[in-house]
Amino acid sequence: MYRWTSKLWFVSPLNFDEGVRSRLELPEKVAIHDTTLRDGEQQAGVVFRKDEKVRIATALDEAGVDRVEAGMPAASRDDFEAVKEIARLGLKAKVMAFSRCLRHDVDLALKADVPGVVMELPSSKHIIEYGYGLPEDRAISTAVNAAEYAKQHGLFVTLLAIDLTRADYELLKKVAESARGSADSITIADSFGVVNPFSMEHLTRQLRTLTKKPVEVHPHNDFGLAVANALAAVAAGASVVHVTVNGIGERAGNAALEETVLALELLLGVGTGVKFDKLYGLSKLVEQLSGVKLPPHKPVVGDSPYKVESGMVTEWWVSAREVRPTEVFPILPELVGRKEGIEVVLGKKSGRANIIEALREVGIDPAKVGADALARILAEVKFYSVLKKGPITKEEFILIAKRVLGS
Repeated sequence: MYRWTSKLWFVSPLNFDEGVRSRLELPEKVAIHDTTLRDGEQQAGVVFRKDEKVRIATALDEAGVDRVEAGMPAASRDDFEAVKEIARLGLKAKVMAFSRCLRHDVDLALKADVPGVVMELPSSKHIIEYGYGLPEDRAISTAVNAAEYAKQHGLFVTLLAIDLTRADYELLKKVAESARGSADSITIADSFGVVNPFSMEHLTRQLRTLTKKPVEVHPHNDFGLAVANALAAVAAGASVVHVTVNGIGERAGNAALEETVLALELLLGVGTGVKFDKLYGLSKLVEQLSGVKLPPHKPVVGDSPYKVESGMVTEWWVSAREVRPTEVFPILPELVGRKEGIEVVLGKKSGRANIIEALREVGIDPAKVGADALARILAEVKFYSVLKKGPITKEEFILIAKRVLGS
């Protein structure tokens, strides 16, 4: 049973209000399908070598994801070898390969020893015309035939309905019908990140009704809504969410694994089986191997979510931390495996509480520092923060304190 508050998090009780939840079709558990090694690597400039893919796949498995999409065997010899090696690691996670709608790609997946494939299914008139250059019926039948071929050879198949969020209803029905006998599930691919959560919820319900198959969701982040769209699809009964670590991926990226998992579990109360305490280490590993540096304000695994500079908010933190630290920080760093605790920062926005904290940290008893001296230290901290256009370091603070207080 999920709760809206604990020692490590504090979210809105409205999330668990029966009036809110009664209109949702939430499953008890959602499977997490990680595509960092395929769609994540499609981010311009990102390259994972075979040994790096193995390291990431192993870390994903240790974190408890249900599936690892290890790559596209047809992309290169190195990709084929990486997929094959990952498939033979004996992971608990189901290892899958990405396949175009070609028998040749299916044969390569079989040679790579994967138990399942993600197969593309062109699903909007314009992507069929401009992306595939085939007549509509032929594009769909080619994909279906390849999927049936994969099924005949014992593979688990999810059809990735490319650009489904920009398809008209008649083509949607045709795509849904094609998936009924040729796949184990169908995946809504918001390939260009162009749908809003309300429309995603509606589309998920439509597709579940039309196909009678499990529905998965593969959201992109071009409007910054990938995680929201993942939640909307789950609220309408989707049973699998496709994610990448740190949200890396084509153009603006995909739904971030760490954000999606915490949102599913703490905001929707839907289980994922992912181990929260592995998220920070996994994020740092992918940051290192991808070369894509995280912005400091990145939710869940960034640095800024666990820092405070504002004088007023620092006062709240100091007042609440012994009793309810989640009053100011809704997710505590230890929840996601981050060893560093909450950090009070000195800068332009700081107040007396920040200075008192800093004095204690450097071994000075704030009770022995007069109000006038505290005010002078604070003024200097603000002055030098503006001057350097950044926070004051511990060493700089010691110099300021010495200047004001004497040695």
